[in-house]
This record gives sequence, structure tokens and C-alpha cells, in this order.
Amino acid sequence: MSFNHTINLPSPKESASYPLWGVFDRLWTSAMGYHADEFKFVRGKTAFSTGWEVVGMTSLYLLVIFGGREFMRDRKPLQLNTLFKIHNFFLSTLSLGLLLLFIEQLAPRLWKYGFYDNICGDDAWTPQLVTLYYLNYITKYIELIDTVFLMVKKKPLTFLHCYHHPATALLCYTQLTGTTSVSWVPITLNLAVHVIMYWYYFQMARGVKVWWKEWITRFQITQFVIDLVVVYYASYTGIMHKYKMFNFMPHRGYCAGQTYAAFSGCAILSSYLVLFISFYIATYKRATKKSIKSTPKPAEVVDAAKKSATAMVNEGMDRKIPLLAEN
Repeated sequence: MSFNHTINLPSPKESASYPLWGVFDRLWTSAMGYHADEFKFVRGKTAFSTGWEVVGMTSLYLLVIFGGREFMRDRKPLQLNTLFKIHNFFLSTLSLGLLLLFIEQLAPRLWKYGFYDNICGDDAWTPQLVTLYYLNYITKYIELIDTVFLMVKKKPLTFLHCYHHPATALLCYTQLTGTTSVSWVPITLNLAVHVIMYWYYFQMARGVKVWWKEWITRFQITQFVIDLVVVYYASYTGIMHKYKMFNFMPHRGYCAGQTYAAFSGCAILSSYLVLFISFYIATYKRATKKSIKSTPKPAEVVDAAKKSATAMVNEGMDRKIPLLAEN
């Protein structure tokens, strides 16, 4: 990244059109020295812009959580409740801020150009959205700390959790390098989920009982279903248009983005849907069945009452018979 020493703040007209972006741009400019929409994602120059960096961070992540689990095996779990609250509150707030910035950028474009042009058009890959895409990508490395908290608390490290976090960083990386205009669909839905999810964990850390935990998983599954419908559609029409041998297949036309990004997006999102449905069934449906099985049926309650009453009568008779004999 280059730093410009001359700082030109957004004009009042620009700030009035996009008030949130105006505030964000001022903060970005004061920190980075240039406007937020001047950011360039350059492979090999921008931080975490190469495949080796993604592989390196994933390897470090796995080493820390599994090596740490062995280190903690004979030690008492750490609580770190204050840090846990700060972490979750920060990520919930950050997700909300990014979501609102995305909505502010996308809503006028969707109204003006329609849905198809905003998931497939080259012009939909705007400088402002690229900056937001990159910030969202960086948050995926911050979210790796979720698993560190599980590890030091000696909670189970499930495959879903350990796979989902690094896979999401890889997903964001492939869409950034592959310049897929459809990226905003899974990103905005994911941010909406994270606002709720991290707020839930923040409340739990505060000792507040929350009844809607199951709905978070339902929201996640719904998110992946919507993601796959839109991403599969964009990938299909783009590939059909790009490779002329498939021209006989019905499709809408051109769709921006690299083929490898389309395949990686479809594959990773599909795996999420399968894993989260499996998690939902194992966590909620099986638990419900077990509780139903353990709850006695009305007939069983009546039988148990009859047996108890009979036992009491027999016990009473046994006690009275010797007394009568003595008399």
C-alpha cells in the first residue's frame, strides 16, 4: 500500500449522498493517508494477498489450536471471560458496521441497475466495494481467535468449527482474486448472521440466558441456501457464456469473475450447507428425540401409579397380619 501525504476529504455532496461512507472514509484517510476508494488489492503487495499467506495462516491456526489442546490437556481450563466478551462485542459491532456500509453502497445500485447487473456486471466491482470486501476478508483472520477461546477453555474442537473458519478465509480470498461481482450476496448475509451470532455469545458471556440459539443455526442454513441459489446461477451463466462449446445451453449471458473463483465458491458454500444441516440435526433434532424418549407416556405413568399403590397395600397388609396373629 502506498501512502499519500496530501489528504483530501470527501466533498459535502459525497458525504451527503453516502453519509456512512463519508464517516468511514474520514477514519480510513486519517489512518492510511489516502481515501478508502483509492485502495487497491494487489497480489503480492497487499497484506494477505497471496495463496502462500492463506496457507501459512491456516497452518498456524491448526498448529495453535491442536498444539494448544495438547498443552492444555493436563491443565485447568482458562475462563478469560472479560476478553471473551470484548472479542464478541467487537465482532458483532464490526459486522454491523460493515453490513450497513455494504447496504448503503448496494441499495442505490440495485434500485438503478437491477439484481442481475449487480451480481454479474463488471461495473458492480466498484472501488468502494473492493475496500469493503478486503476488510471483510481481514476479519476472517480475527475470527480464528474464536477457536483459540474454545481451546483454552478446553471445549470440544469439532470438525465443523475447525474447518469453517479457515475455509471462509480461503473463500473470501478466492473471490477477491477472482473479482466475482456476486461476492456481496454471501458476504452481506454472512455479516447479518455474525451480528446476531456474536451478540449471542456476548450475552452468554454476560450470564444472560438467550432462548433463540437454535434460530441462529436456522438462519445460517437459510443463508447458505440463498447463497447457493444465487452463486450457482451466476457461476452457471458465466461459465456457459465463457466456454463457447456450451452455447447450446440456455443461459442469461456474461457474468464477471474467474472460473476458479466460481468453482471454489460453489464447493465451499455447498460443504457449509451439508455440515450445518448435519450439525442442526445432531444438536437439536436428536436432543429433542432423546428428551421425548426419556419423558414417560401417560399410560406408563398410570401403570407406575398402580404398581406403587399395589405395593403400598401389600406392604400394609404384611405389617398388619403379624399384629392380628398376636392379638
